[in-house]
Amino acid sequence: MNGNYTGAGGPAAGTGEPANAEELSGGQRDALRHAVAGIVDETQSYLPEGYQVGSELNAGTGAAATVAVDPPAGHPVTAGYSPDPEELESGLDPETQREVAQGLAASAVLQVMDAVGDGITPTGR
Repeated sequence: MNGNYTGAGGPAAGTGEPANAEELSGGQRDALRHAVAGIVDETQSYLPEGYQVGSELNAGTGAAATVAVDPPAGHPVTAGYSPDPEELESGLDPETQREVAQGLAASAVLQVMDAVGDGITPTGR
């Protein structure tokens, strides 16, 4: 994914800040933190042991966070998550969170497959 998620929220024109860079209330920050923790947990549920999943709330940038997966082989993958602040008050869409988690997990698995290649002998038939 590497930040290609459509809800990633690019910078506002000429400012270097995400388009939704308004200050969040304490409740909105808690809702964002809860949503991102859910994405981390769901991403981890799709992956076997050896994959490290983490997140970071982007301080001072409004409703923005980054979720990352470090696979056992290959390059780490990341996705930005920037819901609208209004969504934080009304409730975040679980389907969007699921899409982010599934995309991250799939990208991490592809990284391992690319790094390992075809040189592995299958252990089962």
